[in-house]
Amino acid sequence: MPAIGLLLALLLAISATATAQTLLRGNGPEPSTLDAHRCPEVSCGNILRDLYEGLVTEDAKGQLIPGMAERWELSGDGREWIFHLRNGLRWSNGEALTATQIVASFRRAFAPATAAPFAVHFTAIENAEAVQQGKLPPERLGITSPDPRTVVFRITRSVALPQLLLLPIAYPVYLPALEKFGAQHTRPGNLVSNGAYRLEDWRPQAQVSLLRNAWFRDVAPIEHVRYLVTEDAASELQRFEAGDLHITETVPPQPLALLRPRFGTQLRISPYLGAMWIGLNLDKPPLRGNAALREALSLAIDRDKLTRYITGLGESPAYGLIPPGVADYRPVSLPWAGATQAAREALARQRYREAGYGEAQPLQIELRYNTSTPLRRMNLAVAAMWREVLGAQVTLRNEEWKVFVGNRKQRVITQAFRGGWIADVNDARNFLANFETGSITNWSGLHDPGFDALIAAADAAPDLQQRGQKLQQAEARVLTQQAIIPVYFYTSKHLVRPEVQGFEANALDHHASRFLRLVEMRR
Repeated sequence: MPAIGLLLALLLAISATATAQTLLRGNGPEPSTLDAHRCPEVSCGNILRDLYEGLVTEDAKGQLIPGMAERWELSGDGREWIFHLRNGLRWSNGEALTATQIVASFRRAFAPATAAPFAVHFTAIENAEAVQQGKLPPERLGITSPDPRTVVFRITRSVALPQLLLLPIAYPVYLPALEKFGAQHTRPGNLVSNGAYRLEDWRPQAQVSLLRNAWFRDVAPIEHVRYLVTEDAASELQRFEAGDLHITETVPPQPLALLRPRFGTQLRISPYLGAMWIGLNLDKPPLRGNAALREALSLAIDRDKLTRYITGLGESPAYGLIPPGVADYRPVSLPWAGATQAAREALARQRYREAGYGEAQPLQIELRYNTSTPLRRMNLAVAAMWREVLGAQVTLRNEEWKVFVGNRKQRVITQAFRGGWIADVNDARNFLANFETGSITNWSGLHDPGFDALIAAADAAPDLQQRGQKLQQAEARVLTQQAIIPVYFYTSKHLVRPEVQGFEANALDHHASRFLRLVEMRR
């Protein structure tokens, strides 16, 4: 009996240790992919930041720091970015990681078959756009490796390349696994990464489990990380209160006056470079060719009421595309942003009639969104406003994330839909690039040569002031054409348990697990 008791005590001690070393993170919807080059959304980006590291990375406060590259510089003529790799880089399987492999990975990222959603942000790299369009072979991409520890990017215009290299498309993908397993190279046992963690398990619609990568140069304080699928914010909150989560992905809409006393310092609300808008399919009726109708729908939304009573966690009403706080940029607003809501609604009814609709012929429209408690509340409120102000007949369509993303991208059955953008980098162009002709993230289907020309002019601008002016004109053009309906600007909102240390607020809301640690709390 004493031996059994000792064994039981040992097993309990091991279990307690394992629990203390496992970080449990809410992560929103099921990630659409763990292919770094194809990741289009926040839920996969969160995981990929743990699995991979690019040439540069960011610290807990969001500041740029060396990654695979120990240093970098811009050439004297401003046409080459040169990155010098650390010595002894390894993949998670222990193999050496060289500059040649990094270059080969970039070529795969820009190949047309990859259809990388963030490739649009890298048009400053020589031949990048032509390679992506299939006009040139990947070998012509302006990225080379003159030796095993140097990567050189040739650029055709001024660009803050190190900041762009934070994007998942810039992570090195292990091509032998891709060649061997094809689309299954992202599955447990197949995926080879280079970051602080490696993939241990992936249970669809449940969780993604990561294990500390023994070959990474810095030992992460936490051994295991589990990202849990938490599409329903109310259920996520319950799991947090039950002790089944250390960090939530979000917080369900509730008055701050109730949340603050309930959670105290566990509630973390911070400024965030993100915008929520309603996308409008410009390729299909009833919104195609009817700017008056699109503006009527925008005018009818009471953004102050939405942010005060529906979202309620510090969000601010949006009358433009780009949120405040973006570096070197002053955002643009819709011309009627300063009007009273009563005046907006009167104008909304006028535009509605001009569009050919009224009581005898009400608009019938679908409003589509992905599964989420906050999004459900918001879209219910928007639908109610459209019915009350305009008399529109609104059908709400709720879809699982992957289905929603596919439908939004194809622009075949969508009418009005949940849009929005979370900044990948702190740059106004990151928001605007989604509306360029041919962009994979141009979900509204805007085809405007004038807008494209303004983006090109911004890219060619000789200084930040002139660049900002061209980007402002581009934002104004999107708003004037009523390509989207701005709704609100985000805040980041999480619940973080006291035993989690190292969680720092930052504008992009990036919180890599390698900078976090779990400490034992005294009871």
